Amino acid sequence: MAADGFATTRIASEVQVSPATVTAWRERFSSDGLQNFSAVRPGRGPKPSIPADKVEEIVRLTLHETPPVETHWSCRSMAKRTGVSPSTVQRIWSARGIQPHRVETFKLSNDPDFEEKLVDVVGLYMNPPEKAVVLCMDEKSQIQALDRTQPSLPIKPGRAGTMTHDYKRNGTTTLFAALDVLSGKVIGQCQPRHRHTEFLTFLKTIDREVPKRLNVHLVLDNYATHNHPKVKAWLARHPRFELHFTPTSGSWLNMVEIFFSRLTEKAIRRGIFHSVPALITAIEDYLAAHNNNPEPFKWTATTDHILEKVRRGRVTLNAITN
Repeated sequence: MAADGFATTRIASEVQVSPATVTAWRERFSSDGLQNFSAVRPGRGPKPSIPADKVEEIVRLTLHETPPVETHWSCRSMAKRTGVSPSTVQRIWSARGIQPHRVETFKLSNDPDFEEKLVDVVGLYMNPPEKAVVLCMDEKSQIQALDRTQPSLPIKPGRAGTMTHDYKRNGTTTLFAALDVLSGKVIGQCQPRHRHTEFLTFLKTIDREVPKRLNVHLVLDNYATHNHPKVKAWLARHPRFELHFTPTSGSWLNMVEIFFSRLTEKAIRRGIFHSVPALITAIEDYLAAHNNNPEPFKWTATTDHILEKVRRGRVTLNAITN
């Protein structure tokens, strides 16, 4: 702005600093030039509060060692070990994205046909066939109708809602569900047990719900009930059904698991159910609300991307086991 001829007061007003600051910056630019203008002068700027070798020690201990008789470090245990404050440990961990208090579940599939099944299922998601519907199907078994032993306290400012840690079991139900990949709608049915008989009943429900002009591609796991001789016989009489099995330990490939997760979080986990019919009613109400305004889940991971992650995982596992 100074090069364009604007006065110091005008520049100060536009960039919202004092005229003295503008004058100081202009003088420094004239004397130091652009290259050295942003350099911090000796003695200026923030002072490091902890030596670099101490930072590296904290990172090394966090990643490669554990405290005696414990599984992981806390801010306080690391602070006591290294002689710094807990807040310093927290800042170092945050700056490097280290979270020793967290652990996530993980397992690589040992299915010998992993790649073939992966390509098959992801291909359905990324390039679904014409004149067909792709359904992700699974069973959420042993959903418990839990009743608390005392009434819960409601949420209020300054206090979370409460529920007792103990509960009464009032029975279970199994939800058979098939998620339409294209529309996001879910065909669901609660049944008392989880056998090939109930699976056949659900297949017949799908057969009634899906228009006869469409082929049905079912993505599901390799559970024993899905390969029962009576199931195979029924499928042989209904050739429009084609089954696509996910790899062993590959339930993350089945998008209906996302729906199950949301159902559990939003309708079941905090629910209080005095009976199995009450639980089934809550599940059916959630299904109806979901289908009134469905939002399809979009699959974005390519097979190449997944296989590369699996390759890196196997390399790391081999390094650990060897």
